[in-house]
Amino acid sequence: MAVKERVGTVVSNKMQKTVVVAVENRVPHPKYGKTMVQTKRYKAHDENNECQIGDRIRIRETRPLSKNKRWVVVETLSHTPDA
Repeated sequence: MAVKERVGTVVSNKMQKTVVVAVENRVPHPKYGKTMVQTKRYKAHDENNECQIGDRIRIRETRPLSKNKRWVVVETLSHTPDA
């Protein structure tokens, strides 16, 4: 079975050891053909609380870790400079 991976942007890191990641998917409209952007939000486990808002990260599907958390942070692709 293939391992599901997604790349997205961190939109919230207010929980302990958890980040919310927004993943964008571009799909054509079924009838009109215009490209639409669909956004899905995943809760991912961030063991060391390293991710900051705005970071691009890669997440991987795993066993259920809590009621809503089924993904773990694999790597940080780009950091947002601290403001």
